[in-house]
Amino acid sequence: MNIAVVILNWNGVHLLEKFLPSVISYSPGATVYVADNASTDTSVEFVKANFPSVKIVINKENYGFAKGYNEALKHIDADVYALVNSDIEVTENWLLPIIEKFNNEPNTAVIQPKILDYKNKEYFEYAGAGGGFLDRFGFPFCRGRIFDTIEKDNGQYDDDTEIFWASGACFFIRKEVFWELNGFDDDFFAHQEEIDLCWRIFNAGHTIKYCHASKVYHVGGATLQEGSPMKTFLNFRNSLAMMVKNLPASSLFPILFLRLSQDGIAGIQFILQGKWMHCYMILKSHFYFYLHLFKNLKKRGNVQRKGYYKIESIVFTYYIRGGKVFERLF
Repeated sequence: MNIAVVILNWNGVHLLEKFLPSVISYSPGATVYVADNASTDTSVEFVKANFPSVKIVINKENYGFAKGYNEALKHIDADVYALVNSDIEVTENWLLPIIEKFNNEPNTAVIQPKILDYKNKEYFEYAGAGGGFLDRFGFPFCRGRIFDTIEKDNGQYDDDTEIFWASGACFFIRKEVFWELNGFDDDFFAHQEEIDLCWRIFNAGHTIKYCHASKVYHVGGATLQEGSPMKTFLNFRNSLAMMVKNLPASSLFPILFLRLSQDGIAGIQFILQGKWMHCYMILKSHFYFYLHLFKNLKKRGNVQRKGYYKIESIVFTYYIRGGKVFERLF
């Protein structure tokens, strides 16, 4: 089995300088690529000058995460794509347990390693932690991270288990499955495109796994900071879009109505916190949702499976019941 480690980059020469050496050192047997989203800094020149073994694919413009990978991967041939953020530090032998799992589990389409915080290495990292799930209303959460509560890694998730979504920060996927489902949705640009793809993979009958023996460290927020209004817009917009595309028909509009109502409550919370721009971004995401509703309805596949959600409402569980740790949710 051959693996292509593909790092999407846009004006991230400082990140490539810091993290690319660990990827090269600890990925023997894999081919390492930098997929450049038309950077205007010296990223391409830096890689060519310092890492001649790294292959470079240059996109014509900054397509964002979703289309950026879709365009780059058209030029990369491998059994498995390892899509790795430019702010990821990998560890020795990180690929071996992933390869073993793919070899032994033919129905496993996607695998996520354990993702820890580069800045505080004893803790899980926000984007993925120990594997992702959704509640009934499309809100994502992770083993090791629920909203802003992040757990210390005490080995509580040292298992290999089925999850619902894998983090785009470090995302292993079989090439044939990626293209069978037409890759990421270009319209997402960035944020939650990996959850949408995993949902489509679930609907297609494949399995997504977490592999604790593979460990990486993620900086996080290197492209859009956590408090960015644009990040709020993309998260709310893309979450609604993926629900339209993937929810079972019988529950589609009732769940959407309840989700839109919860978004309204979130908007009120932003106002009370003085975050007016974030509230505006929620409103903007809703207008976008209505304008593109029929377009997203046309993207629905032939099958939408039930049982996609792990818990009824993570918002209620977290804020009302005080369920802030994954192990204590059930």
